[in-house]
Amino acid sequence: MPVTVLVGALFGDEGKGKIAAYLSHLQSPSYMVRTGAINAGHTVYHNGKEYKLRALPSGLVTFRDGKGGTAPGALISIEVLRREVELLGLSKEQVLVDERTGIIEDKHVEKERRDAHLAGKIGSTLTGVGAAMSDRVMRRLKLARDFKEEIERFATVVDLPELLYEAIDSYKVVHIEGTQGYGLSLFHGTYPYVTSRDVTASAALSEAGLSPSDASDVILVTKAFVTRVGSGPLKGELSEEEARRRGLIEFGTVTGRMRRVAPLEENLDLLKRAARANGATKLAVTKVDVLFPKAKGVTRWSDLPDEAKRWLFDLEKEVGVPICFVGTGPEALETVGCEA
Repeated sequence: MPVTVLVGALFGDEGKGKIAAYLSHLQSPSYMVRTGAINAGHTVYHNGKEYKLRALPSGLVTFRDGKGGTAPGALISIEVLRREVELLGLSKEQVLVDERTGIIEDKHVEKERRDAHLAGKIGSTLTGVGAAMSDRVMRRLKLARDFKEEIERFATVVDLPELLYEAIDSYKVVHIEGTQGYGLSLFHGTYPYVTSRDVTASAALSEAGLSPSDASDVILVTKAFVTRVGSGPLKGELSEEEARRRGLIEFGTVTGRMRRVAPLEENLDLLKRAARANGATKLAVTKVDVLFPKAKGVTRWSDLPDEAKRWLFDLEKEVGVPICFVGTGPEALETVGCEA
């Protein structure tokens, strides 16, 4: 059953969008499904252009012949979705919004901005996701079917799981794109410094209306170093000065805030736990070129510098999951694919 799930291993910002775009380029999926919510941004670089996506699946950047959808369990803003459809130049037939997708309204954003606990201690992105999720739990949240006329100006409202079942039964390729990372899971992360939902592979499948047995592959994505936005523990955290010296400074896609940085070696316990909890079958490691500049732009394993190969071999042995994708630059196709 050709269903692949992509999830983050750490605290988000691992490069899931890049790997999703690369994988779609390789596998030409019939359906690409985004789970999660708009508090998580995926950045993809393709043909010299930057795409920042918060609602649509990243695979649409590199493969336009498939259809992209938002899962029943996803939370989106209609305006954010509309802007992304325009950014990618998609037809309404290419963009599928499940009728049960939750809709974030202005009132949810305002509610979070008034919450000193979220803005201060937790370091929330303040995009209305937590407030909308709270309304969903209390059965007050409006769904896509309540805004069908507005959404269908640029997308199509559907029963997405039914389409996925038909695709799976016909052995068509389906990609499920998770958000954030295991360390931010509401249930398994560094509570209370977590997001408002579970973000494991099984949760992503559930949000899409699929069962764990539908997945043929779970790709766990990590960076060659660890970053975190906002509050919460981070083992081995580097000072800003040291992070700058090592060339590891980054800024969040959604918040624009500087990301905190730590070596991956200091967080291997979390990475191994994420591999086990997600049932990872493959590991993707991005930004290897940041640690090993000679790896920049390499697309074949044999062309990687020896020091990078040794580091990757050691990491694979430590985690116990085969490394099948290695990111060597910001472009989606600047990737070593050890297998398609």
